[in-house]
Amino acid sequence: MGIRSAFLAALTMLFLAAPAARAHAFLDHANPAVGSTIHGVPAQVQIWFTQALEPAFTTVTITNEAGAQIDKGDKHVDANDPTLLEVSLPQLPPGDYTVNWHALSVDTHVTEGKFTFTIAP
Repeated sequence: MGIRSAFLAALTMLFLAAPAARAHAFLDHANPAVGSTIHGVPAQVQIWFTQALEPAFTTVTITNEAGAQIDKGDKHVDANDPTLLEVSLPQLPPGDYTVNWHALSVDTHVTEGKFTFTIAP
């Protein structure tokens, strides 16, 4: 029974450690918030992830209702917070906007996704 208990304990520890080994940079929160309606145009879109990002292989674009890219193209990972991805916005009219992101975390896992926000009149 001692060997069986040791085996089960080792198996349990392996199972519990596995999620950390398979971690990915998932979207944690954003500003403007996912699905939000805001008044006024934000200076930038900020996206926080659950892991540090590889700046050279992480992208974000903001598109309007017609699918045209409208951000300033200056995306960057914050030097003081490697989980924060930012891109600047020009003055925008009211409407619906889509944030498209592609993230490579420092552990080499890739995730991608999109969300929308609305600028109210």
